Amino acid sequence: MLLEPSIVLDPSRCHLGEGPSYDLGTDTVWWVDILEKRLFERSLREDAEPARIHTLPFMASDVASIDPGRQLLSVDDGLYVRTIADGQLSLYAALEADDPGTRSNDGRVHPSGALWIGTMGRDAQTGRGAIYHVAGTRITRLYAGLTTPNGIAFSPNGATGYFVDTDEGVLRRVALDPATGLPAGEPETHYDHSGGEGGIDGAAVDRDGLIWTARFGAGCLDAYSPAGERVRTIPIPARQPTCPTFVGRDLDRLLVTTAYEGMSAAERADDPEHGRTLLVDVGVRGLIEPAFRLVA
Repeated sequence: MLLEPSIVLDPSRCHLGEGPSYDLGTDTVWWVDILEKRLFERSLREDAEPARIHTLPFMASDVASIDPGRQLLSVDDGLYVRTIADGQLSLYAALEADDPGTRSNDGRVHPSGALWIGTMGRDAQTGRGAIYHVAGTRITRLYAGLTTPNGIAFSPNGATGYFVDTDEGVLRRVALDPATGLPAGEPETHYDHSGGEGGIDGAAVDRDGLIWTARFGAGCLDAYSPAGERVRTIPIPARQPTCPTFVGRDLDRLLVTTAYEGMSAAERADDPEHGRTLLVDVGVRGLIEPAFRLVA
């Protein structure tokens, strides 16, 4: 199969692009620049204008749909409901609000409608991170002692969860209750990338169960089988990809956010698409993103 090359979706550059989300109903993609406190909104129509940029009062790391008029933002001190029409924000649930040294990071909604969301130290301090399960306003800490929680994703049937501590480099899987998204066992090693080039970052699962991950610092996407084998590696034109999500009416492309965080001027010059948001054709089809359920 001849695949289209990666293309730049939008010319804007993100200091730390993350948390992409796709609204099939409006054919619109959303993503954030964590460090610059920006939320991006862009239609995928061929005649669409460049992304509309919304300034936020905090660092947001993840965007999830609630319903056609509202979204959930994971931010410094908790979860906020955002009204799309006017941008109004209201606190929904606090998350580590008593610890100003941490912020939210990677997140993904489980097929049950529960959210898994990670936190980390603002300076990526060792062991300051955790992963939480959010069902309605009930927040349960699942895993603690992480440094940079990432790679949160779920199998199509919701019976398996995936996550990684990028600092450690081990992609893990855990059996879940498909009805709730809560763990039904202990995490196991799915793929050990420790010592490999770059770090496993955000993830998305396609309809066949392949786990697609961004490899930060290595300029590529990797696909892992449900059995724990790395089966594909696809180069992309940005060295620091952060998170993929499936987009398009047929869910047949990956939107990939990237970052220039930590890059010198010379490194940015050698990486022309640094910080840009890309569309990549990987020849597979994804799944419709679940909406977050406000009431468990």
